[in-house]
Amino acid sequence: MDEAKAFIEQAFKELDKSEADIALRLQQIEEEIAAEGTYTHTNEELVLGAKMAWRNSNRCIGRLFWNSLNVFDEREAETEEDVFRALERHLEFASNGGRIRPTITVFRPSQPDKPDIRLWNHQLIRYAGYKENGHFRGDPHSIEFTDKCQELGWKGEGTDFDVLPFVVQIGDELPRMRHIDPHLTLEVPLRHPEFDWFRDLRLKWYGVPIISDMELKIGGISYKTAPFNGWYMETEIGARNLADENRYNLIPKVASCMGLDTSRAATLWKDKALIELNIAVLHSFKEDGVSIVDHHTAAQQFRLFEENEQKADRDVTGDWTWLIPPVSPATTHIFHKKFDNTWHSTNYFYQSKPY
Repeated sequence: MDEAKAFIEQAFKELDKSEADIALRLQQIEEEIAAEGTYTHTNEELVLGAKMAWRNSNRCIGRLFWNSLNVFDEREAETEEDVFRALERHLEFASNGGRIRPTITVFRPSQPDKPDIRLWNHQLIRYAGYKENGHFRGDPHSIEFTDKCQELGWKGEGTDFDVLPFVVQIGDELPRMRHIDPHLTLEVPLRHPEFDWFRDLRLKWYGVPIISDMELKIGGISYKTAPFNGWYMETEIGARNLADENRYNLIPKVASCMGLDTSRAATLWKDKALIELNIAVLHSFKEDGVSIVDHHTAAQQFRLFEENEQKADRDVTGDWTWLIPPVSPATTHIFHKKFDNTWHSTNYFYQSKPY
């Protein structure tokens, strides 16, 4: 009830509702909690709550666009088939032919009398990872989930870029799996504006990053399945997914193809290769018309977000270690600031895996 009260008072203020409206709604919620052990958000509350959760997300540099979030209310979904169809709708709508739309699909919350709906996927689109005899193929981050999918009967082609299926579980029922239609994945082949050999690496990445394993909490209500997306910042792909040693680890390969001196760290070969990898990601997405933002522009957008929040008399919370970009962070204003890392309760939270 305390979290509901804090949320309703803030949300109704932002919706320009009266003190009488707030008092009446809180009375309704209190009576519902007393009778049912929980309460149900109106669609208006759900939409603003999901947007507020993005606005409160300490680790997100892209919060300037919080109010443009498209919210799909799928709380009536009952079966795995209902969930699969909603996920496909989300992918199609968010992809939008490359002009990516920030989107969230919210399934029913945790309730005393109904089993939870859970997605096993970390992201709706993600590449499989395989480990055999100490050697890796694909994305090492996905190895555990890939093993689970194989136990359920899924079989990939064994490439570096096998798209994993949706896996949905309702309560204690056996999880169900659905292959993703290739036309929904919006993959971008990576190439470089100057290096012709870059195409020969046969790299690609999917266009829409849809986080699907976090809990959305609004006013004390827990939505354990609420996949959401914005668009990529190029460093997420070029400086982390493809570059991290425990991911695709492509910096040595790119450096070798560039003919760099890798005999000692002081040549800064890693830095040179990393920059060119990020240039390739930006170039490829932009040439294919798929939304993406570079880290300098993203930092400028975050500055505007800070200014907007100040005008609205709201404090900006943030996790500095996540807000600074992984490439040239000191060239952004974020690097030189301190942030309050308090987590507001209407937010997206990590939760334990359902498997």
